[in-house]
Amino acid sequence: MNFKDLGLEPELLSAISAHGYSTPTPIQAEAIPPVLAGRDLLAGAQTGTGKTAAFVLPLLQLLHASSGRAPRALVLAPTRELAAQILESIRVYGANKALRSRVIFGGVGEKPQIDGLRAGCDILVATPGRLLDLANRGLANLSEIRHLVLDEADRMLDMGFIHDIRRIIKLLPPKRQNLMFSATYTPDIRALAARILVNPAQVEVTPPNSTVDRVVQLAFRVAKDDKRHLLVHLFKNGANGEGRWQQALVFTRTKHGANRLAEQLERAGIRSAAIHGNKSQAARTRALADFKAGRLTALVATEVASRGLDIRELPQVVNYDMPHVPEDYVHRIGRTARAGNDGHAVSLVSSDEASLLRDIERTMRQAVPFSPTPEFARADNAPAAQHRSAAQHRAAPQHRPAPSRSAAPRARSWSHGRR
Repeated sequence: MNFKDLGLEPELLSAISAHGYSTPTPIQAEAIPPVLAGRDLLAGAQTGTGKTAAFVLPLLQLLHASSGRAPRALVLAPTRELAAQILESIRVYGANKALRSRVIFGGVGEKPQIDGLRAGCDILVATPGRLLDLANRGLANLSEIRHLVLDEADRMLDMGFIHDIRRIIKLLPPKRQNLMFSATYTPDIRALAARILVNPAQVEVTPPNSTVDRVVQLAFRVAKDDKRHLLVHLFKNGANGEGRWQQALVFTRTKHGANRLAEQLERAGIRSAAIHGNKSQAARTRALADFKAGRLTALVATEVASRGLDIRELPQVVNYDMPHVPEDYVHRIGRTARAGNDGHAVSLVSSDEASLLRDIERTMRQAVPFSPTPEFARADNAPAAQHRSAAQHRAAPQHRPAPSRSAAPRARSWSHGRR
Protein backbone atom coordinates (compact mmCIF):
# COMPACT_ATOMS: atom_id res chain seq x y z
CA MET A 1 0.00 0.00 0.00
CA ASN A 2 1.14 3.57 -0.65
CA PHE A 3 -0.26 6.98 0.26
CA LYS A 4 -2.11 7.22 -3.07
CA ASP A 5 -4.32 4.33 -1.95
CA LEU A 6 -5.57 6.29 1.08
CA GLY A 7 -7.51 8.87 -0.93
CA LEU A 8 -5.20 11.80 -0.23
CA GLU A 9 -5.23 14.73 -2.65
CA PRO A 10 -2.30 15.55 -4.98
CA GLU A 11 -1.10 18.56 -2.94
CA LEU A 12 -0.58 16.33 0.09
CA LEU A 13 0.96 13.49 -1.90
CA SER A 14 3.47 15.94 -3.35
CA ALA A 15 4.47 17.19 0.12
CA ILE A 16 4.78 13.62 1.42
CA SER A 17 6.94 12.61 -1.53
CA ALA A 18 9.15 15.69 -1.13
CA HIS A 19 10.12 14.40 2.31
CA GLY A 20 10.96 10.92 1.09
CA TYR A 21 7.89 9.02 2.22
CA SER A 22 5.92 6.67 -0.01
CA THR A 23 4.54 3.92 2.24
CA PRO A 24 2.24 4.72 5.17
CA THR A 25 2.88 3.25 8.60
CA PRO A 26 0.20 0.90 10.00
CA ILE A 27 -1.43 3.64 12.09
CA GLN A 28 -1.55 5.95 9.07
CA ALA A 29 -3.00 3.25 6.82
CA GLU A 30 -5.74 2.41 9.30
CA ALA A 31 -6.58 5.87 10.66
CA ILE A 32 -6.54 8.15 7.62
CA PRO A 33 -9.50 6.60 5.69
CA PRO A 34 -12.06 6.81 8.56
CA VAL A 35 -10.92 10.34 9.43
CA LEU A 36 -11.34 11.40 5.78
CA ALA A 37 -14.81 9.85 5.93
CA GLY A 38 -15.68 12.15 8.82
CA ARG A 39 -15.84 9.51 11.57
CA ASP A 40 -14.71 9.94 15.15
CA LEU A 41 -11.60 7.92 15.97
CA LEU A 42 -10.05 6.19 18.97
CA ALA A 43 -6.49 5.20 18.10
CA GLY A 44 -4.04 3.24 20.21
CA ALA A 45 -0.53 3.89 18.94
CA GLN A 46 2.87 4.14 20.54
CA THR A 47 5.12 7.10 19.99
CA GLY A 48 7.34 6.76 16.96
CA THR A 49 4.68 5.05 14.83
CA GLY A 50 3.80 8.05 12.65
CA LYS A 51 0.61 8.94 14.48
CA THR A 52 1.02 12.69 14.01
CA ALA A 53 0.73 12.37 10.24
CA ALA A 54 -2.23 10.03 10.81
CA PHE A 55 -4.34 13.02 11.88
CA VAL A 56 -2.48 15.94 10.28
CA LEU A 57 -2.82 14.67 6.70
CA PRO A 58 -6.61 14.08 6.73
CA LEU A 59 -7.23 17.33 8.62
CA LEU A 60 -5.34 19.29 5.97
CA GLN A 61 -7.53 17.69 3.31
CA LEU A 62 -10.83 18.16 5.15
CA LEU A 63 -10.21 21.85 5.83
CA HIS A 64 -9.62 22.76 2.16
CA ALA A 65 -8.72 26.49 2.04
CA SER A 66 -8.55 29.26 4.63
CA SER A 67 -11.83 30.62 5.91
CA GLY A 68 -12.35 33.44 8.44
CA ARG A 69 -10.24 34.21 11.49
CA ALA A 70 -11.44 31.61 14.01
CA PRO A 71 -9.74 28.20 13.94
CA ARG A 72 -11.71 25.27 12.57
CA ALA A 73 -9.45 22.51 13.89
CA LEU A 74 -8.03 22.25 17.40
CA VAL A 75 -5.20 19.91 18.41
CA LEU A 76 -4.53 19.57 22.15
CA ALA A 77 -1.14 18.24 23.27
CA PRO A 78 0.39 17.75 26.74
CA THR A 79 3.71 19.57 26.34
CA ARG A 80 5.19 22.60 24.62
CA GLU A 81 7.67 20.47 22.69
CA LEU A 82 5.00 18.16 21.31
CA ALA A 83 2.77 21.10 20.37
CA ALA A 84 5.64 22.78 18.52
CA GLN A 85 6.47 19.58 16.66
CA ILE A 86 2.85 19.04 15.63
CA LEU A 87 2.83 22.57 14.22
CA GLU A 88 5.99 21.78 12.29
CA SER A 89 4.34 18.68 10.80
CA ILE A 90 1.29 20.71 9.80
CA ARG A 91 3.46 23.23 7.99
CA VAL A 92 5.60 20.54 6.33
CA TYR A 93 2.69 18.46 5.02
CA GLY A 94 0.57 21.54 4.32
CA ALA A 95 3.27 23.31 2.31
CA ASN A 96 1.06 23.21 -0.79
CA LYS A 97 -2.14 24.17 1.03
CA ALA A 98 -3.36 27.70 1.69
CA LEU A 99 -4.04 27.02 5.37
CA ARG A 100 -2.88 28.99 8.40
CA SER A 101 -1.67 27.29 11.57
CA ARG A 102 -0.72 28.62 15.01
CA VAL A 103 0.58 27.19 18.27
CA ILE A 104 -0.01 28.46 21.80
CA PHE A 105 1.50 27.17 25.03
CA GLY A 106 2.68 28.45 28.40
CA GLY A 107 6.18 29.34 29.48
CA VAL A 108 6.58 32.11 26.91
CA GLY A 109 5.09 35.56 26.42
CA GLU A 110 1.47 35.50 25.37
CA LYS A 111 1.39 38.65 23.22
CA PRO A 112 2.75 37.08 20.00
CA GLN A 113 0.28 34.22 20.44
CA ILE A 114 -2.64 36.62 20.95
CA ASP A 115 -1.57 38.62 17.89
CA GLY A 116 -1.44 35.41 15.87
CA LEU A 117 -4.95 34.44 16.91
CA ARG A 118 -6.25 37.88 15.99
CA ALA A 119 -4.61 37.60 12.56
CA GLY A 120 -6.53 34.36 12.04
CA CYS A 121 -5.75 30.68 11.72
CA ASP A 122 -7.35 27.48 10.46
CA ILE A 123 -5.57 24.94 12.66
CA LEU A 124 -4.74 25.73 16.28
CA VAL A 125 -2.32 23.54 18.24
CA ALA A 126 -2.30 24.20 21.98
CA THR A 127 -1.54 22.96 25.45
CA PRO A 128 -4.69 22.98 27.59
CA GLY A 129 -3.64 25.46 30.29
CA ARG A 130 -2.66 28.40 28.09
CA LEU A 131 -5.59 27.82 25.72
CA LEU A 132 -8.15 27.81 28.53
CA ASP A 133 -6.66 30.98 29.99
CA LEU A 134 -6.90 32.83 26.67
CA ALA A 135 -10.39 31.47 25.95
CA ASN A 136 -11.69 32.55 29.36
CA ARG A 137 -10.44 36.07 28.65
CA GLY A 138 -12.15 36.16 25.28
CA LEU A 139 -8.86 36.04 23.37
CA ALA A 140 -9.30 32.61 21.75
CA ASN A 141 -12.48 32.02 19.75
CA LEU A 142 -13.36 28.30 19.71
CA SER A 143 -16.89 28.66 18.36
CA GLU A 144 -15.97 27.50 14.85
CA ILE A 145 -14.10 24.31 15.77
CA ARG A 146 -15.22 21.42 13.56
CA HIS A 147 -12.39 18.98 14.32
CA LEU A 148 -10.90 18.21 17.77
CA VAL A 149 -7.77 16.11 18.25
CA LEU A 150 -6.53 14.93 21.64
CA ASP A 151 -2.96 13.79 21.05
CA GLU A 152 -1.30 11.66 23.72
CA ALA A 153 -4.49 11.88 25.71
CA ASP A 154 -3.21 9.51 28.38
CA ARG A 155 -0.31 11.81 29.14
CA MET A 156 -2.61 14.84 29.39
CA LEU A 157 -4.67 12.98 31.97
CA ASP A 158 -1.51 11.92 33.84
CA MET A 159 -0.48 15.57 34.01
CA GLY A 160 -3.80 16.60 35.53
CA PHE A 161 -5.31 18.30 32.48
CA ILE A 162 -8.62 16.44 32.61
CA HIS A 163 -10.52 19.37 34.14
CA ASP A 164 -9.06 21.84 31.64
CA ILE A 165 -9.96 19.50 28.79
CA ARG A 166 -13.54 19.23 30.00
CA ARG A 167 -13.83 23.02 30.24
CA ILE A 168 -12.39 23.46 26.75
CA ILE A 169 -14.81 20.90 25.31
CA LYS A 170 -17.73 22.87 26.77
CA LEU A 171 -16.58 25.87 24.70
CA LEU A 172 -16.70 23.90 21.43
CA PRO A 173 -19.65 23.44 19.11
CA PRO A 174 -21.46 20.18 19.93
CA LYS A 175 -21.35 19.02 16.31
CA ARG A 176 -17.72 18.21 15.45
CA GLN A 177 -15.37 15.38 14.60
CA ASN A 178 -13.35 14.03 17.56
CA LEU A 179 -10.06 12.14 17.27
CA MET A 180 -8.28 10.67 20.30
CA PHE A 181 -4.78 9.19 20.20
CA SER A 182 -3.27 7.40 23.20
CA ALA A 183 -0.29 5.10 23.70
CA THR A 184 -1.95 3.40 26.66
CA TYR A 185 -5.53 2.54 27.56
CA THR A 186 -6.41 3.24 31.17
CA PRO A 187 -9.90 3.33 32.72
CA ASP A 188 -9.73 7.16 32.66
CA ILE A 189 -8.93 7.15 28.94
CA ARG A 190 -11.82 4.83 28.20
CA ALA A 191 -14.15 7.00 30.26
CA LEU A 192 -13.05 10.14 28.42
CA ALA A 193 -13.47 8.39 25.06
CA ALA A 194 -16.98 7.28 25.99
CA ARG A 195 -17.83 10.87 26.94
CA ILE A 196 -16.70 12.66 23.78
CA LEU A 197 -16.51 10.11 20.93
CA VAL A 198 -19.59 9.19 18.91
CA ASN A 199 -19.58 5.74 17.29
CA PRO A 200 -15.82 5.96 16.74
CA ALA A 201 -13.71 3.88 14.42
CA GLN A 202 -11.21 2.04 16.62
CA VAL A 203 -7.64 1.52 15.49
CA GLU A 204 -5.03 -0.29 17.53
CA VAL A 205 -1.76 -1.05 15.81
CA THR A 206 -0.06 -2.46 18.93
CA PRO A 207 -1.41 -4.15 22.07
CA PRO A 208 -2.28 -1.73 24.89
CA ASN A 209 0.69 -0.78 27.09
CA SER A 210 3.12 -2.79 24.95
CA THR A 211 6.55 -1.60 23.93
CA VAL A 212 7.93 -0.97 20.46
CA ASP A 213 9.11 -4.30 19.02
CA ARG A 214 12.36 -2.84 17.74
CA VAL A 215 13.52 -1.68 21.17
CA VAL A 216 16.07 -3.99 22.79
CA GLN A 217 15.54 -3.75 26.55
CA LEU A 218 18.00 -4.63 29.29
CA ALA A 219 18.65 -3.71 32.91
CA PHE A 220 21.59 -3.48 35.29
CA ARG A 221 21.51 -3.90 39.05
CA VAL A 222 23.39 -1.08 40.73
CA ALA A 223 23.40 0.74 44.07
CA LYS A 224 21.68 4.10 43.92
CA ASP A 225 24.86 6.01 44.80
CA ASP A 226 26.77 4.24 42.03
CA LYS A 227 24.30 4.93 39.22
CA ARG A 228 26.08 7.99 37.88
CA HIS A 229 29.42 6.15 37.80
CA LEU A 230 27.91 3.24 35.90
CA LEU A 231 26.23 5.65 33.50
CA VAL A 232 29.54 7.33 32.70
CA HIS A 233 31.03 3.86 32.07
CA LEU A 234 28.17 3.01 29.69
CA PHE A 235 28.59 6.26 27.75
CA LYS A 236 32.30 5.53 27.31
CA ASN A 237 32.15 1.76 26.76
CA GLY A 238 28.61 0.77 25.78
CA ALA A 239 26.14 -1.57 27.45
CA ASN A 240 26.38 -4.67 25.33
CA GLY A 241 29.56 -4.59 23.30
CA GLU A 242 28.35 -1.84 20.94
CA GLY A 243 31.14 0.55 21.90
CA ARG A 244 31.00 4.18 22.96
CA TRP A 245 27.55 5.73 22.91
CA GLN A 246 27.15 8.54 20.43
CA GLN A 247 23.99 9.88 22.08
CA ALA A 248 21.48 8.92 24.74
CA LEU A 249 18.32 10.38 26.25
CA VAL A 250 18.46 9.90 30.02
CA PHE A 251 15.36 10.03 32.23
CA THR A 252 15.38 11.14 35.85
CA ARG A 253 12.47 11.43 38.26
CA THR A 254 12.99 15.01 39.43
CA LYS A 255 14.02 18.35 37.98
CA HIS A 256 16.76 18.78 40.57
CA GLY A 257 18.01 15.30 39.78
CA ALA A 258 18.13 16.13 36.06
CA ASN A 259 20.18 19.28 36.70
CA ARG A 260 22.57 17.48 39.04
CA LEU A 261 23.10 14.53 36.69
CA ALA A 262 23.72 16.79 33.67
CA GLU A 263 26.38 18.64 35.67
CA GLN A 264 27.98 15.36 36.79
CA LEU A 265 28.11 14.05 33.23
CA GLU A 266 29.66 17.32 32.06
CA ARG A 267 32.40 16.96 34.69
CA ALA A 268 33.05 13.46 33.37
CA GLY A 269 33.63 14.85 29.88
CA ILE A 270 30.21 13.99 28.44
CA ARG A 271 28.51 16.96 26.77
CA SER A 272 25.14 17.24 28.50
CA ALA A 273 22.11 19.42 29.12
CA ALA A 274 18.94 19.06 31.19
CA ILE A 275 15.40 19.66 29.98
CA HIS A 276 12.39 19.92 32.31
CA GLY A 277 9.43 22.07 33.25
CA ASN A 278 11.40 24.64 35.24
CA LYS A 279 13.59 25.50 32.27
CA SER A 280 12.55 28.46 30.14
CA GLN A 281 11.11 27.64 26.75
CA ALA A 282 14.19 29.19 25.13
CA ALA A 283 16.50 26.94 27.18
CA ARG A 284 14.43 23.84 26.38
CA THR A 285 14.37 24.66 22.68
CA ARG A 286 18.12 25.32 22.63
CA ALA A 287 18.96 22.08 24.47
CA LEU A 288 16.77 20.03 22.14
CA ALA A 289 18.23 21.72 19.06
CA ASP A 290 21.78 21.09 20.29
CA PHE A 291 20.95 17.44 20.94
CA LYS A 292 19.37 16.94 17.53
CA ALA A 293 22.37 18.62 15.88
CA GLY A 294 24.78 16.28 17.67
CA ARG A 295 26.36 19.00 19.81
CA LEU A 296 25.25 17.15 22.98
CA THR A 297 25.90 13.53 23.84
CA ALA A 298 23.43 13.32 26.73
CA LEU A 299 20.04 14.98 27.12
CA VAL A 300 18.75 14.51 30.66
CA ALA A 301 14.96 14.83 30.87
CA THR A 302 12.12 14.48 33.32
CA GLU A 303 8.84 12.74 32.61
CA VAL A 304 6.98 15.90 31.66
CA ALA A 305 9.44 16.56 28.84
CA SER A 306 9.45 13.03 27.48
CA ARG A 307 6.26 13.23 25.44
CA GLY A 308 7.39 16.12 23.26
CA LEU A 309 10.73 14.71 22.19
CA ASP A 310 10.78 13.48 18.60
CA ILE A 311 14.39 12.65 17.78
CA ARG A 312 15.04 10.54 14.71
CA GLU A 313 17.71 7.85 14.91
CA LEU A 314 18.06 8.14 18.69
CA PRO A 315 20.00 4.96 19.57
CA GLN A 316 19.75 4.87 23.36
CA VAL A 317 17.24 5.67 26.10
CA VAL A 318 18.31 5.29 29.73
CA ASN A 319 16.03 4.97 32.74
CA TYR A 320 18.36 6.47 35.34
CA ASP A 321 15.45 6.49 37.81
CA MET A 322 12.72 3.92 37.32
CA PRO A 323 9.29 5.52 36.82
CA HIS A 324 6.58 5.09 39.44
CA VAL A 325 3.88 4.76 36.76
CA PRO A 326 4.43 1.67 34.56
CA GLU A 327 2.92 3.32 31.49
CA ASP A 328 5.60 6.01 31.70
CA TYR A 329 8.20 3.34 31.00
CA VAL A 330 6.44 2.58 27.72
CA HIS A 331 6.45 6.26 26.78
CA ARG A 332 10.08 6.74 27.76
CA ILE A 333 11.50 3.92 25.70
CA GLY A 334 9.22 4.89 22.83
CA ARG A 335 11.60 7.79 22.21
CA THR A 336 13.96 5.33 20.48
CA ALA A 337 13.31 2.91 17.61
CA ARG A 338 11.31 5.55 15.75
CA ALA A 339 10.47 5.53 12.05
CA GLY A 340 11.53 1.92 11.64
CA ASN A 341 14.94 2.31 13.29
CA ASP A 342 16.31 -0.02 15.96
CA GLY A 343 16.87 1.25 19.48
CA HIS A 344 18.06 0.26 22.94
CA ALA A 345 16.57 0.97 26.35
CA VAL A 346 18.78 0.55 29.42
CA SER A 347 17.44 0.65 32.97
CA LEU A 348 19.60 1.21 36.05
CA VAL A 349 17.74 -0.57 38.84
CA SER A 350 18.62 -0.14 42.50
CA SER A 351 17.34 -2.64 45.05
CA ASP A 352 14.58 -0.30 46.25
CA GLU A 353 13.27 -0.07 42.66
CA ALA A 354 12.71 -3.81 42.26
CA SER A 355 8.98 -3.48 42.87
CA LEU A 356 8.73 -0.72 40.26
CA LEU A 357 10.30 -3.01 37.67
CA ARG A 358 7.91 -5.81 38.62
CA ASP A 359 4.96 -3.47 38.06
CA ILE A 360 6.38 -2.47 34.66
CA GLU A 361 6.81 -6.10 33.60
CA ARG A 362 3.32 -6.96 34.77
CA THR A 363 1.84 -4.06 32.80
CA MET A 364 3.78 -4.93 29.63
CA ARG A 365 3.31 -8.69 30.12
CA GLN A 366 6.95 -8.91 29.23
CA ALA A 367 10.14 -9.33 31.23
CA VAL A 368 13.08 -6.95 31.10
CA PRO A 369 16.24 -9.11 31.14
CA PHE A 370 19.17 -8.25 33.38
CA SER A 371 22.74 -8.17 32.10
CA PRO A 372 25.79 -8.68 34.35
CA THR A 373 26.77 -5.30 35.72
CA PRO A 374 30.25 -4.37 34.46
CA GLU A 375 33.01 -3.14 36.75
CA PHE A 376 33.21 0.62 36.57
CA ALA A 377 35.50 3.30 37.97
CA ARG A 378 34.15 6.03 40.16
CA ALA A 379 34.63 9.58 38.93
CA ASP A 380 36.79 10.37 41.96
CA ASN A 381 39.27 7.66 40.89
CA ALA A 382 38.20 5.35 43.69
CA PRO A 383 38.77 1.62 43.12
CA ALA A 384 36.45 -0.08 40.69
CA ALA A 385 33.00 -0.65 42.09
CA GLN A 386 32.46 -4.17 43.32
CA HIS A 387 29.25 -6.14 43.52
CA ARG A 388 27.71 -7.19 46.77
CA SER A 389 28.95 -10.36 48.35
CA ALA A 390 27.17 -13.64 47.77
CA ALA A 391 25.75 -13.43 51.28
CA GLN A 392 24.37 -9.95 50.56
CA HIS A 393 22.81 -11.22 47.35
CA ARG A 394 21.16 -14.08 49.21
CA ALA A 395 19.71 -11.60 51.68
CA ALA A 396 18.34 -9.31 48.98
CA PRO A 397 14.64 -9.43 48.08
CA GLN A 398 13.79 -11.77 45.28
CA HIS A 399 12.87 -10.15 41.95
CA ARG A 400 10.37 -12.27 40.11
CA PRO A 401 9.29 -11.04 36.67
CA ALA A 402 5.64 -10.68 35.90
CA PRO A 403 3.86 -13.54 34.12
CA SER A 404 4.42 -13.17 30.41
CA ARG A 405 2.38 -14.46 27.52
CA SER A 406 5.09 -13.32 25.12
CA ALA A 407 8.32 -15.03 24.14
CA ALA A 408 10.38 -12.34 25.85
CA PRO A 409 13.31 -13.61 27.97
CA ARG A 410 12.70 -13.79 31.68
CA ALA A 411 14.53 -11.40 33.94
CA ARG A 412 17.04 -12.91 36.37
CA SER A 413 16.24 -12.64 40.06
CA TRP A 414 17.91 -10.32 42.52
CA SER A 415 19.57 -13.35 44.08
CA HIS A 416 21.73 -13.96 41.02
CA GLY A 417 25.28 -12.61 41.21
CA ARG A 418 27.63 -11.83 38.38
CA ARG A 419 28.50 -14.52 35.89
